[in-house]
Amino acid sequence: MSPEKMIRMANQIATFFHSQPGDDGAARVAGHLRDYWEPGMRAQLKDHVARGGAGLDALVIDAARQL
Repeated sequence: MSPEKMIRMANQIATFFHSQPGDDGAARVAGHLRDYWEPGMRAQLKDHVARGGAGLDALVIDAARQL
């Protein structure tokens, strides 16, 4: 998948969880990524975060580190 599409999809997930009550948003994003993203997609996200995570919401970056 293109990096732009991956960033857009991940940020959409973060946007949803930002709107939910509680302070466990990163864990919930990580859970969603584990449940619905294929291993290759998660690996691409983790690689992007390792290179600085440009364009990603902070919640996604925290979630990727929990994967």
